[in-house]
Amino acid sequence: MRHAIYLDHAATTPLLPHARAQMLCGFDLWANPSSPHAPGRSARAALEDARARIAAALGWDGEVILTSGASEALAIALTRAAVDRRIISAVEHEAVFRAAPDAAVAPIRDGLVDGDALAALLDGPGRALVAVQATNSETGGYLMHVAPNPVVQITHAAGGLVLCDDSQMGIGRSLPAGVDMAVISGHKIGGPIGIGALLVRDLAMLHPTGGQERGYRPGTENLPGALGLAAALEDGHSCWQTTITDRHAFAERLARQGVLLGGEDRADHIIAIASPRFDARALLIRLDAMGFAVSAGSACSSGSLKPSRVLQGFGIDPDVARRTIRVSLGWSSTVAELDAFADAWERLHA
Repeated sequence: MRHAIYLDHAATTPLLPHARAQMLCGFDLWANPSSPHAPGRSARAALEDARARIAAALGWDGEVILTSGASEALAIALTRAAVDRRIISAVEHEAVFRAAPDAAVAPIRDGLVDGDALAALLDGPGRALVAVQATNSETGGYLMHVAPNPVVQITHAAGGLVLCDDSQMGIGRSLPAGVDMAVISGHKIGGPIGIGALLVRDLAMLHPTGGQERGYRPGTENLPGALGLAAALEDGHSCWQTTITDRHAFAERLARQGVLLGGEDRADHIIAIASPRFDARALLIRLDAMGFAVSAGSACSSGSLKPSRVLQGFGIDPDVARRTIRVSLGWSSTVAELDAFADAWERLHA
């Protein structure tokens, strides 16, 4: 069986060499960071250094709560925020809908959160938490990188808080300005699986539960994971083997035989492309047989027979959505791999 060309990096991406090296250092500091003895204090010092490095790499001047990943970070924010109600966009990741099943849903208009609808939802009793992702995991479309950001402006004017899921932040992107909380994921950016972070402007925005992480997340801290996450954030940008020009040229080549989704303002590492001929399931089977690993949406829903809720939320025509796959690039993707996939795409549609 020949090695597949992996183009599903939005689901998870390989561990960066420097992140792996940093994790090995963390494994050597095996003591519990919460223990008061000398080995525990050494582990604690390394953990706090990693926490500071994560904040510095993101330009974040608030608090950093280390978690097991983005899903847990989202659950903490959505269930323990000091608010009365929750509002989420119609195209959020499934983890957001699971954590806030009773939240009001803000619709999307022209690829962004409908500002008028959001303002109407905010015009109610009590303080609201508004959750909107920075980069959509299925289309790559930016929802929060406009500056000044309307979601932040509208929410803050109503006295609410903004939670931004930035799990798909990609390369060279900073956190959206003005958000009160943000979520990142290690294994989406070349860090390890099993680590993420909830960034909080002020811990008073959350109700504590006791335990580790300053009382906001119980469980022994994952020091190797924290060190790996810090390294990925610091060095990931220097490891990419393709340029922005390469990635744009790749998307444009695919679009010659298909419909490119996500709008003009989208990430260059996530490409949602609708085939003019095949439905997504048939296309995935064909591409897999040809040695390419891609998906038909987020990993949590790519095996489902149901239409993509996210594409529905964006107002994508159901027939176009049925023919859409996601091709996502990572630091280890090469120009040769992109050329090979584009060649295969063209052969399928010849």
